[in-house]
Amino acid sequence: MAKKARARCETEKKIVVCICGMAGTGKSTLAKKLAEKYGLKYYSGGDALKVLAIKEGYKPVERGWWESREGLRFLEERSKDPKFDGAVDEKLLELAQQGNVVLDSWTMPWLLKKGFKIWLEASLEKRAERIAQRDGTSIKEALETLKEKEAKTKAIYNKLYGFHLGEDFTPFNLILDTDNLNTEEVFQVLCKVIDNVVLTS
Repeated sequence: MAKKARARCETEKKIVVCICGMAGTGKSTLAKKLAEKYGLKYYSGGDALKVLAIKEGYKPVERGWWESREGLRFLEERSKDPKFDGAVDEKLLELAQQGNVVLDSWTMPWLLKKGFKIWLEASLEKRAERIAQRDGTSIKEALETLKEKEAKTKAIYNKLYGFHLGEDFTPFNLILDTDNLNTEEVFQVLCKVIDNVVLTS
């Protein structure tokens, strides 16, 4: 991005970009890359939840922790007590008001009234394949864990906010199928959209 365009992004507009997608779509990696390219701050709802998990005695240190047995136990605890998700979402909303941020979050597309919202789509099979490769597990194991995790996660957000994660695409400005694209290809598409839509609107 040219220095002139970066300066415009940082000073003239209060950019808010939300990146959303189920596990294995690459949303966290892409959100970080976009934040770096455009000089925006990056905040992750998942990272904020991990901080709260640590305070509860969990140890979310390894990659793929959310798909681990311990990660699923914390997910179960979240389903019984809305304080965890409520605290994180309140903080993300506050950060969004400041602007010039990329939010990696499953809730902000529904809770925020502003911002450019991106949904990264991929089939369950493709996502399981990517997670198995990332975590060094079998595709079968990754598939089973994903199904369990996502059913519980969807139930939490439906109970808290009434939306259907992965089924309701109403809030999104862009839906991109990543099944046949690698991370760099998805990144280039998103950059074109931000350059030609977000920064010029």
